[in-house]
Amino acid sequence: MNKKLFIVIPFLLFFAFPVLAVCPICTVAVGAGVGVSRSVGIDDLIVGLWIGGFLASLIMWTEDWLSKKNINFKGRTIVNILVYLSLMIIPLYLSGIIGNPLNTFCGCGVDKLLFGIIGGSIAFWCGANWYEYLKEKNNNKAYFPFQKVLMPILPIIILSIIFYFLIK
Repeated sequence: MNKKLFIVIPFLLFFAFPVLAVCPICTVAVGAGVGVSRSVGIDDLIVGLWIGGFLASLIMWTEDWLSKKNINFKGRTIVNILVYLSLMIIPLYLSGIIGNPLNTFCGCGVDKLLFGIIGGSIAFWCGANWYEYLKEKNNNKAYFPFQKVLMPILPIIILSIIFYFLIK
């Protein structure tokens, strides 16, 4: 029974796409950014930004899906955030990617990847909320094509550029 649930539940998540909080193009862009950047040797701080954006996108999708299914309980959003962060951070910690004392940001003792994940999550969330705010001000219409795609990832792009020059 447990094996069947383990196989079926991830498969069912693919059916959550019609109730999107952010579009799938944003999530694919973030996922591609992670894979490409780490493989070409880009610093963990910048990779962390994209992982954080990816996690924020997944959290927003899940929250929207749970709302559409009327699945409500006290602390749902906090539980959702903690589950996704745990699913990402614990394996990275156990594999030694997070927690390396030589991989800290500005010598302040904060792991670069962890700092990036937190910053990227916040940046993506702010960008997505900024889009919703501007859309609401414009009679629920985007100002330009693909605005819903650009606005959540634009803060991550800007932070990636800033951090690139700070750590260069």
